Amino acid sequence: MNDSLAGITVVAVEQAVAAPYASSRLADAGARVIKIERREGDFARDYDRMVRGQSAYFVWLNRGKESVCLDIKTADDRLLLQTLIAQADVFIQNLKPGSLHQLGFGHAALRALHPRLITCDITGFGSSGPRSHLKAYDLIVQAEAGLCSITGNSTGPARVGVSVCDIAAGMTAHSAILQALFARERTGRGSGIQISLFDAVADWMNVPFLQHVHARHETVRAGVSHPSLAPYGAFRCKDGRDVIFSVQNDREWVNFCTLFLFRPDLVRAQGFADNTARIANRPALEQIITARFTELTSLEAMGALQEAGLAYGELNDIGKLAEHPHLRTVAVETPAGSIDVIAPPAIVDGQAPSLRPLSALGQHTAAVRSEFLERRAS
Repeated sequence: MNDSLAGITVVAVEQAVAAPYASSRLADAGARVIKIERREGDFARDYDRMVRGQSAYFVWLNRGKESVCLDIKTADDRLLLQTLIAQADVFIQNLKPGSLHQLGFGHAALRALHPRLITCDITGFGSSGPRSHLKAYDLIVQAEAGLCSITGNSTGPARVGVSVCDIAAGMTAHSAILQALFARERTGRGSGIQISLFDAVADWMNVPFLQHVHARHETVRAGVSHPSLAPYGAFRCKDGRDVIFSVQNDREWVNFCTLFLFRPDLVRAQGFADNTARIANRPALEQIITARFTELTSLEAMGALQEAGLAYGELNDIGKLAEHPHLRTVAVETPAGSIDVIAPPAIVDGQAPSLRPLSALGQHTAAVRSEFLERRAS
């Protein structure tokens, strides 16, 4: 699958996370991705200096791309961008809404000139509506979409710990672009794709949305407990480690009561017999469960949960993730040397992925300018 998109050219006027996520996955699949950066570079290059002097965000999201620095407010660089797009299959951008349109690179104008072109515009709130003109970054959208309101615990709302709105938008853009490429094989025509961070994460909010609209149920911030299922959460063992487990159905509830708690009387007890009742009586239920976990070490608790046929896991920190026996990593060459990154999740035909290197800022500017302007001249 490392060359499944070989022959596809992607031009990406991109920054930060959402668009680079989508284009990096296209690059992983063999597409040629030409990343257009300002003279000072994608600002994500300066988010931190923690990976051998390089930004963790940038190393993660920009492997396998060619870096071309342009100032598209100048006539010469606009001409080069026009030339690149004319020979591309996909054009991705996530600049401030309207900024490329003002320079003649709006999706409608581009597709009128190049009917086979697939355009993908990634914005904060879409192309219409009262907030469509605003810049929007991940935490702003988490807040606007209600995600913060259901994240955290009783002391207050919280941000999800990674840029989940950006990632959701990037994943959605990636899948939509692949769908558009497949459709073009059938029709010969490209597509105009519009993705907003708000729409991408709002789709993920369907369960609390439907519960609110149809039952006036307000999702309670539950920390590392599940807001809709009980018991499902983290419990501290006598060695101080936290173990998470889940009961998903009645069979598991019976097993949990009889084989882990040794309390078969709870199976059909009033206030505990089904999930709805257990949610309503969560404090009383968790008091019983906590008492049992404090009798066991984490290894003993996980062993007993396994014997009962329940799903369980440890509440790990990032250090434990780095040592996790299931964590797959792959090397990426960078200007500062080889870096191990977490591997892409899809495993195809049992093959380990091979990722192309990370480019230095402007590394390919001269070569790309020469290549594409020569093609234009010929």
